[in-house]
Amino acid sequence: MPENDKIRVVIVDDIAETRENIRRLLQFEADVEVIGVARTGKEAIDVAQESKPDVVLMDINMPDLDGIQATEAIHRKQPYVKIIILSVQGDPSYMRRAMLAGAGDFLTKPPNFDELSAAIRRAGALAHEERAMMAAASAPMQTASSVGAAGSAASDGKIIMFYSPKGGTGCTTLAVNMAISLKTEDAKVALIDGNLQFGDVAVFLNEQGKYTILDLAPRADELDPDVIAEVMVTHAASGIHMLAAPSRPEMAERVTGEQFSKVLVYLKRLYNYIIVDTSTFLTDIDLSIIDIADLIVLITTQEIPSIKNTKTFLSVVDGMRVNRKRIMHIMNRYDKRIAIAPEKVGESLRQEVVGQIPFDERTVALSVNRGIPFMLDNKALPIGKSVSAISDLIKDTLSRQVVDEVEQVARK
Repeated sequence: MPENDKIRVVIVDDIAETRENIRRLLQFEADVEVIGVARTGKEAIDVAQESKPDVVLMDINMPDLDGIQATEAIHRKQPYVKIIILSVQGDPSYMRRAMLAGAGDFLTKPPNFDELSAAIRRAGALAHEERAMMAAASAPMQTASSVGAAGSAASDGKIIMFYSPKGGTGCTTLAVNMAISLKTEDAKVALIDGNLQFGDVAVFLNEQGKYTILDLAPRADELDPDVIAEVMVTHAASGIHMLAAPSRPEMAERVTGEQFSKVLVYLKRLYNYIIVDTSTFLTDIDLSIIDIADLIVLITTQEIPSIKNTKTFLSVVDGMRVNRKRIMHIMNRYDKRIAIAPEKVGESLRQEVVGQIPFDERTVALSVNRGIPFMLDNKALPIGKSVSAISDLIKDTLSRQVVDEVEQVARK
């Protein structure tokens, strides 16, 4: 097997015997290479930074920084490194903390060999696919001439639709802040306002551009990188690119669902992530986005009307034969003092709530009124950490989709 195809692993544990036992177990795996070890959390961060592994096996109880703190630090610097937490404690609270810190898997010690090797291969496949996807997707952004008018050098960007069937649930807030969280040095992000009548994305970013979707829709069949570069607004503070909604509600009628979807599909050639904020009502625009979205982030709250509308929406997409694996169900403004638990909502709707954003009215209101998304200056708060955790989950979910597609083709 070529060296660059191997899964590069770092083992982190404060007990030398444990490190050596795991290393010996893995040395007979032809597709796995142990490239480093560390005894403490701080050492783990340094070794990961120097060796750039695909997978880190991380003990949770260590001197100086514990495994969860080290996981968070590594994931922040190297988001494509997949971390598997090893712990003698199977406490769900540890698992939750680990996942929020950026861990991709959680195994109890001592791990069963088959379970460990399977987890490493899953994580390694995700790391390889995500790195390859980002490398391929960033290539067309080097120069405007790198993609011709026909867009022959297309990349594999992902369209992520943010939708809530109930107004006032914070859909735009999450779309804007999630776009900023997904933006990295290697990942290009476009934020598109799909609420063509009353979209507020530009307001949330305190931006004004003379161009909107109206400048692209009529040319949907003849787009090129120069046109896109001219129309998109660059948000200086975050580096994301924005496409605003029309300035007046009646102008929305000038854009068809077909035109809008063609613009989004073209943007996949130029961006890694295309975040689309949408309206509450299922317009032709929204339905066209549902058809092509790689992921639908469905926003609900603990309010009964929101849950009821979410149930109705899920019934609609079931009728459209949308695969529910394309839906990521998120509970916004989660308040644990309210008796309606995310787990119960997920069971009732047959769509698991995979993430929660805590209620923080003050931070959100201040952010919106200032036109400065909280992920720029308050990402260390619980609300910011939750957005970061969900953005990591989005990346992992999209990477798994790629792996599943590859496996399906291989089976055929």
